[in-house]
Amino acid sequence: MKRVIEGSHAVAEAVRLARVQVISAYPITPQTHIVEILSEYCANGTMNARFLRVESEHSALAALIGAQSCGVRTFTATASQGLALMHELLHWTSGARLPIVMAEVNRALAPGWNIWTDQTDSLAQRDTGWIQMYCEDSQEVLDSMLQAYRLAERVYLPVMVVLDAFYLSHTFEPVDVPTQEEVDRFLPPYQPRFQADTENACAFGQLVPPGAYMKMRHNIAIGMDEALKSLNEIQEEFYAIFRRRYNAVEAVCCDDAEIILVTSGTITSTSRLVIKTLRGRGEKAGILKMKLFRPFPVEMIRKAISHAKKIAVIDRNFSFGASGIFAQELRAALYNTPDHPPVFGYIAGIGGLDATVELIEEIYWKTKNTAFPDEESIWMGI
Repeated sequence: MKRVIEGSHAVAEAVRLARVQVISAYPITPQTHIVEILSEYCANGTMNARFLRVESEHSALAALIGAQSCGVRTFTATASQGLALMHELLHWTSGARLPIVMAEVNRALAPGWNIWTDQTDSLAQRDTGWIQMYCEDSQEVLDSMLQAYRLAERVYLPVMVVLDAFYLSHTFEPVDVPTQEEVDRFLPPYQPRFQADTENACAFGQLVPPGAYMKMRHNIAIGMDEALKSLNEIQEEFYAIFRRRYNAVEAVCCDDAEIILVTSGTITSTSRLVIKTLRGRGEKAGILKMKLFRPFPVEMIRKAISHAKKIAVIDRNFSFGASGIFAQELRAALYNTPDHPPVFGYIAGIGGLDATVELIEEIYWKTKNTAFPDEESIWMGI
């Protein structure tokens, strides 16, 4: 059924449809609307779930670690400083192989205080062992949440579904909200591989010797590798029911493109307009939309951009002392390939600054008219 809802409510609808059993909430702008509506659903009986009001984001994830360890499907949401406060427990979640799903609304980190969109908060957690999916619109948000539960519960790793603050979280769009029966066909009840049980007592998270610890970390790495293959299979299963598909990367007009813009999140939608205009002028321009950041889909990226002469990565984030984070990852992915195109790294839209059609078109022309990047990061709009 088509409904006009905001991105935050698209998350909440997916959580309802996924039959989540435990929700922990510590509201922080701009994810507050997600847990607000879920609290209403739990209060009025729309959802049969336990709603936990905790005292911090650290506690929000700690509560889910306990609940998920007992064998139930869980959810929380956070942003910015809240995600930073969770950092310790992000490692615990993946190390314990708990398939927790979390919505993360990209918001800039302080200081100065800023409530607008910026990807640095989620990308700063790239080494914590969480699968990360970045969404372009509200339909993709709802669908990605449902897929995240299937994926997490298949490979036993947590998933972070990421959406831009305000541009997406607080913007209303038409969204096809599926029926409960359709979702039940796609997402079966959670069947934990192991769980805390008073009838069969055991200990979790105990001290392990170095050899066992390294093997555990190797198994997480294997799980990440499996996640990429599993996501492709899950996309096909999702498409069979809902007729929508989201690949780890989406190549737009890349077959003959000489210059490819690499984008993620809502900047992708604006870039689509730019590419359409440029194509109308005879420019051979394309887009590579990055949905999946962890695991990083190296082979898919290499294949998609193999014929390009130049790559322009638009990062709404920055790693101080290095460069934009997507640009770093892309350079690493291409490093061992012969004759790979030069990668231009652009920083745009930091702290919620608009990444306009004009700005993105300027990025295109700057890339076309420059033989090789003379700096690692080119800051736009300042």
